[in-house]
Amino acid sequence: MRYLAESFALDALRRGRSVEQFLGPANAAGRLGVRYVEVRPKGGRYEIFLHTVEDAGHETFMDLVEFPPLNPDNNEEEFGLLITAAGDPLAALQAAEDCTGAVRHRWVNATMAQDEYSDFVQAGRPQHSSPDGHPWPTPIGQPAQ
Repeated sequence: MRYLAESFALDALRRGRSVEQFLGPANAAGRLGVRYVEVRPKGGRYEIFLHTVEDAGHETFMDLVEFPPLNPDNNEEEFGLLITAAGDPLAALQAAEDCTGAVRHRWVNATMAQDEYSDFVQAGRPQHSSPDGHPWPTPIGQPAQ
């Protein structure tokens, strides 16, 4: 099974492992991109990073961390934009969900968001919902489509 049960996501974070979630397509100034959120343990805290990168992949290149930032003028986006931090794993997941629209039942282990991206590419890059029919989260501050 691809998605982590809440207890497994929390355990991964407690063990010092990141969890992430593919959030779907993004657009900036007419350029196509994708978004994913990462919760990363660091120094007894849990940092939440939003990654907005060019949709530079294809059937044989799916490594999201290698994609360039969608907005190269924003230096913070080279390694993701730190949006908040929390003191415990559950609060970190909740903060990530509140800030990005991520949902509790779709967290995956680190690097597995690229499998979600692969499904997205193979399904023809659907704009309104994931290949399994789950609606893409609405970015904070933007109206639902």
